[in-house]
Amino acid sequence: MNATADTLVGSTIEGRYRIDAPIARGGMSAVYLGVDLRLGRSVAVKVMDSRYSGDPLFLRRFEFEARAVAGLKHPGLVAVYDQGIDNGIAFLVMELVEGGSLRELLRERGPMPPHAVVAVADPVLGGLGTAHRAGLVHRDVKPENVLISDAGEVKVADFGLVRAVAEAGVTSASVILGTAAYLSPEQVEAGDADARSDVYSMGVMMFELLTGRTPFRGDTPLALAYQRLSYDVPAPGDVVDGVPEELDEIVLRATERNPADRYVDGFAMREALLAAAEDLDLPPFTVPAPRRSAERETIARYRAAHAQAGPPPAQPQQQPPQHTRMQSRPGVAPSTPPPGPVGASTVRRPPADAPRVTPSESRRMPVEPDESRAMVALVWIVVVLLIAAAVGAVSWWAGATYLS
Repeated sequence: MNATADTLVGSTIEGRYRIDAPIARGGMSAVYLGVDLRLGRSVAVKVMDSRYSGDPLFLRRFEFEARAVAGLKHPGLVAVYDQGIDNGIAFLVMELVEGGSLRELLRERGPMPPHAVVAVADPVLGGLGTAHRAGLVHRDVKPENVLISDAGEVKVADFGLVRAVAEAGVTSASVILGTAAYLSPEQVEAGDADARSDVYSMGVMMFELLTGRTPFRGDTPLALAYQRLSYDVPAPGDVVDGVPEELDEIVLRATERNPADRYVDGFAMREALLAAAEDLDLPPFTVPAPRRSAERETIARYRAAHAQAGPPPAQPQQQPPQHTRMQSRPGVAPSTPPPGPVGASTVRRPPADAPRVTPSESRRMPVEPDESRAMVALVWIVVVLLIAAAVGAVSWWAGATYLS
């Protein structure tokens, strides 16, 4: 982003959206933590780079795509609240998904077991299918554009932005290079895209979730992109052990080089995925948000600084809204779920009715002066730490929780 974008922090767009802190930046835009001063709620504000803000064709397409996406209703889609242009700044106001991206989760934990892959792909395909039936195509399905909330919600972001940029009079090389690993053959060859192109990208993303890597390798992004014109995506089970044949078949069909051989849209692929999950008797699963994410760190720093500053002085009623301070911030992120087993065969949990001692109760327990008992307690602490380390080594995915 340019220097203008850096001056946005602390400003108010259209007299309504206060920009508090940057969350992420890319070749097309920057995303900020913001506050809707009129409704008193936290939001994410995406500000497009000034190269695009000055292009009339981009602005028309940007407005059209934003209006279309705002009309979509599905829990697997990040809600779009508003869009506009203020003093040459093109912006999009979206639902703030407190958590992190699927990319950040993959970096933390590596490949996913089948039940976790289904838990991610189900809402993503539902969101894509909803858009496909409305005539919209995402064109940029990848882990960076899938967000996971602290409550385990999985949502697709950035619908329509790639098309707006591609049709603008500004080069979109950064967009193409950044998504080379997930582009469909028709996008590479002719720039065309429809619902089946999103299905291909989703197949590549599922391959990565199952194996921990993308299917193609190349010295440059363009060489990487062109490999899919000559080579098929392999079955995930040919790369790693333990992938069910049913999921192999879904990935292979979704990534057929001929679009006519793929699932027709996100809903069709989702139907096949859920049927496979039922045949495999995969358990319901809640996807954990990444413990370390750019958004989480930004929000934590901002709220800590805001809390240390104390309550702001009272402001007169006639003061413009952009100078008001928010007294409370709804939607504070809950703590991440405690570590738990991936499967019944890996780690045993204590019985549900096992007695637990809360921190307050432990402080009321009498202190035992006996040195021998203190030594026993020390030994038990060491044993517990060793067990915890062993559990962490057995499965990275112990941090997620099953649905009851």
